[in-house]
Amino acid sequence: MILPPHLSIRDGHLFIGEHDTVDLAGRFGTPLYVTDENRIRENYRRLADALSARYPKVQVLYAAKANGNLAILRILAGMGAGADVFSAGELDLALQAGMRPEVLLFNGSSKSPRDLALAVATDVRVSVDSLDELSQLNAAAASAGKTVEIAFRVNPAIEVPTHPKIATGLATSKFGIPAGQVLDAYREALACSNVRPVGIHCHIGSQILEVEPFARETAVLIDLARDLADIGVPLEFIDIGGGLGVPYRRGIDRAPTPEEYADAVMPVFTAGVKELGIEPALWVEPGRSLVGDSTILLTRVNSVKEAHRTFANVDAGFNLLARPAMYDSYHEVVAANRADSPAEREYTIAGPICETGDLLAKDRKLPALSAGDLIAVLDAGAYGFAMSSQYNGRPRCPEALVRDGDVALMRRAETIDDLITTMTTPAWQEE
Repeated sequence: MILPPHLSIRDGHLFIGEHDTVDLAGRFGTPLYVTDENRIRENYRRLADALSARYPKVQVLYAAKANGNLAILRILAGMGAGADVFSAGELDLALQAGMRPEVLLFNGSSKSPRDLALAVATDVRVSVDSLDELSQLNAAAASAGKTVEIAFRVNPAIEVPTHPKIATGLATSKFGIPAGQVLDAYREALACSNVRPVGIHCHIGSQILEVEPFARETAVLIDLARDLADIGVPLEFIDIGGGLGVPYRRGIDRAPTPEEYADAVMPVFTAGVKELGIEPALWVEPGRSLVGDSTILLTRVNSVKEAHRTFANVDAGFNLLARPAMYDSYHEVVAANRADSPAEREYTIAGPICETGDLLAKDRKLPALSAGDLIAVLDAGAYGFAMSSQYNGRPRCPEALVRDGDVALMRRAETIDDLITTMTTPAWQEE
């Protein structure tokens, strides 16, 4: 197995950074998410440097939906990142983390009146997804006596090589305004008294392992920028979204490097804006590529069962990592306490949830396992805890952050009391 550089095997145990995963599991219990801060920093620097080396005005907006832990947002805020936020909660977390309102973009295809009022109140820019939303936002801004800066989200109708549930730029997607209609949307925005169009936004999908679709998307936005210049829209930023994938199957999958991504996108962008005689900022929205490989999920074997498969039943299920059940996604698994032992037989790693589909990994060659062994699920930093739930009445697990020799919890484990803390008793049940 090929490990990412922040994971290593020492004395038979899997280490994350300088920390023995067996010791971490003993200290904090399992299941347990563990994130390496240094890996996030390295991923961010490499992408930011690759882009800014080719154009001076680049702003990274972290896709907060990938992993919204406040500690992670603080790391990225300290490095200069803004955020693409999709809810009032993500907006509040980004602001708490110290991200400046002017480098936040409130995205989403179904914003509520409360969402729009919050965007107005916090002075963040809004990616508008429909003409109905434009009208509502203009009214909310007028009521507050403010002017809101906006972009429209464009649907470019681009096919991308990824799971259909995370391909967001298809013609059939719920997101954005079709490219052929968006110019009229900008004309309507120019006629509004309390919104000011200053950008254009697009996002074509997630977990994309080729760079060519991003170059095509950028070309679509440059063509639209040319039309927008003709009607007098002063573009301050062009946001090409995120979606760069990670190699979940190391040795089989190959993800583009940040440099390869920049080599594909930046010539299209820089040539286009030079031809137009404009210098808008380039905004990008990486999520998975920054945090995906930074994190592992540690889970303890409860039992081993021989059936039509050999099941290693563990204490983490799709309540904590939904991707395998939701997308049939692949994650590498390592026997963390026997990491240098030879693989002897196939196991299917099964969770404790009352669903047949609660399988974290199918038919994986591992050392001989028994109750008490520790399994590490790799590349769990994106859409791991962020998509977790309390299904089956299971409190969610803690999250730990490591940095060099330091380790601390960045989220405590939930308790049974946390399951009922928001529940109330109807009056007739109190009799």
